[in-house]
Amino acid sequence: MRYRTRVTGPAAALIGTTAALTLGGHTAYATGSEGAAPGPETLGDPVFPALGNDGYRVGAYHLDLSYDATTTLVDATATLEIRTTQDLSRLSLDALGLDIRSVRVDGRPAGFEAADEKLRITPSRPLRAHCRATVRVTYTADPRRALAHTAWVPTPDGFAVCPQPDSAHTVFPCNDHPSDKARFSFRITVPSTLKAVASGSLVRTEQLAGDRTAYSYRSRFPIATELVQITVGDYVVKDRQGPHGLPLRDVVPVARAEALEPALALTPGLVDWLEQRLGAYPFETYGLLPCNSDDPAAFDFTGLETQTLTLYKPNFLLQAEPKIGSHMMHELVHSYFGNMVSPATWADLWINEGHADFYGLLYRYERGWPDSLGLTTFEARMKDTYARGDQWRRTSGPVAAPNAANLFDSQRYLGGVLVLYALRQLIGEDAFHAVERAFLARFRDSSASTEDYIAVACEVSGQDVSGFLRDWLYGTTTPRMPGHPDWTVTPVTPSLTAPHDKTGARRHENSATL
Repeated sequence: MRYRTRVTGPAAALIGTTAALTLGGHTAYATGSEGAAPGPETLGDPVFPALGNDGYRVGAYHLDLSYDATTTLVDATATLEIRTTQDLSRLSLDALGLDIRSVRVDGRPAGFEAADEKLRITPSRPLRAHCRATVRVTYTADPRRALAHTAWVPTPDGFAVCPQPDSAHTVFPCNDHPSDKARFSFRITVPSTLKAVASGSLVRTEQLAGDRTAYSYRSRFPIATELVQITVGDYVVKDRQGPHGLPLRDVVPVARAEALEPALALTPGLVDWLEQRLGAYPFETYGLLPCNSDDPAAFDFTGLETQTLTLYKPNFLLQAEPKIGSHMMHELVHSYFGNMVSPATWADLWINEGHADFYGLLYRYERGWPDSLGLTTFEARMKDTYARGDQWRRTSGPVAAPNAANLFDSQRYLGGVLVLYALRQLIGEDAFHAVERAFLARFRDSSASTEDYIAVACEVSGQDVSGFLRDWLYGTTTPRMPGHPDWTVTPVTPSLTAPHDKTGARRHENSATL
């Protein structure tokens, strides 16, 4: 989509000459350099082709936010440590709905302009390839601003954020693509009556003048921009211990802390079950954030796996364990598939969602909890899903070939589960578990593609399963299911729809674990 340009500096800079630019109240100088060129304003994602920026990679983000409870505005500074991959006369960040006040590159004022969802930055001198640079952007954000899309979740006492898939850049300027993961630090200043929490671990608390408190957090592991969590509100942080001494923390609305405790107390058991299958939990902490809002329009999903802190609506977690346990497992699985190993492109989303539903359903059926269709075994659910295969391939495309409109359809969730089930049927349970662990180990703290998963499956299983998996992932018809020659696919008719499919719904509403 394109949006009307909001210009905060001259509409263009003279590249390849020496020119004085007066931007944002500063005078900067762009010095010509042979071979330097503007960095490409895309990373070429097949689902979101305008997302991300090439020419550099981000090593770290340092976000300093100050929340004013009276105006409900956020004054912020985003400092990016980058490394260039080419000579750059100009670079760009993804940014939307941010009132940019100034930009500095390596401490020097830089020219800047906003165009569509890009913040174009012209340093006072071109940046050389393979060099480190620091970009600092000061800005103001309004969490309640109406935008074409937004990550902000306003609450009566503050906010939370839900950046997935393409909205982190409404909170802070960034290279907003999961293939460019980085480390994060956060400093969030709030009135002392409120609490601020972010992804990672608390490293410092400062009592400031004016009855304000600053909370600082740092991630030990890289985070994709779509997985960042920052929240402010009337919260209590409840600490408990998980397996092997893992620190668990839940960020809970004070008024609901007691009512939510039965759901929060489930987490240690969930972590223990999953560690037995996928290995040690991969981050420094885990917990839940029941966002302090019951507004049905606050966000259009049940849970979101922001790193180290899963976002939920409180009312969902007030239900009995059989209603929530499977989905809580789904979100925890994302700590491995989606967070520790992020998708190389958004077309690889099935790896995240297929695995989250796969283990979430296993957890459900082990406990004898009927699913939304009344089924009580994994095999029965896969047989039902198999019958829908051709219809889903028609309405939502192949499992690994989504577009922006159908990205979060059931095909990426249950369709992804069916692919994993078929692979397990073909190579056997022991080889399948070996593939899973090898994939996670090989791509830990980075991003991986569908082809990466196929390559690991071939190598670890000792079989060439590449053609088999590509048929399941990219075919327009559903292949035969190994071990189940009697399973049939329902013929496609224009009027046929899947009763439980919510085509067009966003994020996790199509999860079979609900």
